[in-house]
Amino acid sequence: MPVSSLPSKYGIGSFGKWAYRFVDFLKEAGQTYWQMLPLVMTGYGDSPYQTVCDVSGNPYFIDLETLRDEGLLTYREVEKAIDKGDKIDYERLYRERFPLLRKAFSRFDVKDRKFKDFLKEKKFDDFAVFMALSQKFGSEWINWPNEFKFYNKEAIERSKTDNQDEYLFWQFVQYKFWSQYSALKKYANKKGISILGDLPLYVSYNSVDVWSDPKQFLLDENFKPKKVAGVPPDYFSEDGQLWGNPVYDYDQMRADGFSYWKKRLSNARSVYDLVRIDHFRGLDRFWAVPADSDTAKVGEWMAAPGREIFSIVGTERIIAEDLGFLDEGVYGLIKDLSLPGMKVLSFAFEGDDKNDYLPWNVTENSICYTGTHDNDTLIGYLKSLNGETLKKVKKMVERSLDYLGIYKSTSGLNATCDAIIEIAFACKSKLTILPLQDHLHLGSEYRINTPGSVGWWKVRIKESVLTENLAKKIRLLAVRHGR
Repeated sequence: MPVSSLPSKYGIGSFGKWAYRFVDFLKEAGQTYWQMLPLVMTGYGDSPYQTVCDVSGNPYFIDLETLRDEGLLTYREVEKAIDKGDKIDYERLYRERFPLLRKAFSRFDVKDRKFKDFLKEKKFDDFAVFMALSQKFGSEWINWPNEFKFYNKEAIERSKTDNQDEYLFWQFVQYKFWSQYSALKKYANKKGISILGDLPLYVSYNSVDVWSDPKQFLLDENFKPKKVAGVPPDYFSEDGQLWGNPVYDYDQMRADGFSYWKKRLSNARSVYDLVRIDHFRGLDRFWAVPADSDTAKVGEWMAAPGREIFSIVGTERIIAEDLGFLDEGVYGLIKDLSLPGMKVLSFAFEGDDKNDYLPWNVTENSICYTGTHDNDTLIGYLKSLNGETLKKVKKMVERSLDYLGIYKSTSGLNATCDAIIEIAFACKSKLTILPLQDHLHLGSEYRINTPGSVGWWKVRIKESVLTENLAKKIRLLAVRHGR
């Protein structure tokens, strides 16, 4: 359940009452993990995998009612933010939410002791300066005056005073975000619910990370990317996926002892109880595309020092997102590190007996999913199949049920969906995680994302679906299969 998709009156999910009610729902349903998408502040396209700062929090997730109860917003101001639309309207959020947060900031005591302690940590100094300068110059950092473009420390310090209100506003945003998230996580952990978070492999070019430490990235003498990230043509796209993120300069990273990765993993582990590293295959080899390319068809595989990195940062509390184009190098890396990978049942039933995701090929050291944020929902997937393929899928589902000793009908799409869910709970994987959409039999209109395209991340879940009956149904599944 992405935080953005939580029920809310205000256009997007937040760390408010419905986040707490979702934790209670998970407890009632006998669950012990809540997997989220990255919590970072997003940039163009609203993807949580294109962040302006790796350690940032998304301001849209700050709960308005909490700010109201703290006296920073009025009831009338909060009511104006109500949005009952079926999808997240990011244009409206961008237009209205930041002015509202600025009102809250205008009433906030910047001399508050806890806030002053927060500032002393300096964790978000670069973020606050970056956002203040972005507002001042109205452009990407690469187009800023040289003293700021080249991250001159004296100029940076001076800018904190010259743009003090803007600088403190962005500090305030992060202060409120992390205060609210920490309270929610503490509540979840007390309820026995651990948070599984997502760490994108890459960051955006127009980000604090690239601006403040460009030597970590493969850039030319003008700080322009030499190559950008993506994947070659695959299941999702015949042109491949051109993500556009700058790739890492691993020679430089090796020279400074992989300090960048030590910092990233340390932060992620402090935020989440478990960390899924997205596009893990890029830590063995990554697809590097010339920066001026229009598609990801033209590129080359380049080696990444995954073993060296993890020999330094360790593998505790890490899950590998080992999907996409895989080869012996990736399999060898995951095996050597003993990391749990992902088994996605949406990919299991169209192939032959050797498919890695079929229950007889699944090992305990894995996490089973029916689908991820990049897949269609189970019902949407089943509806997309033609008659012959659907028959083949149902036959393989029935074979999987027989293998697991489960009697369950597959007559009808809802029954087939429930049968696949049963397989997910019954398989050997140490952990099973399902999108809520699949428990609810929701269709393609509830798909979160399609890789390589824009206009996604807009799904909103209605509060009426988090019922006692649904919690009971999920709990019975967990009990029946010893989870």
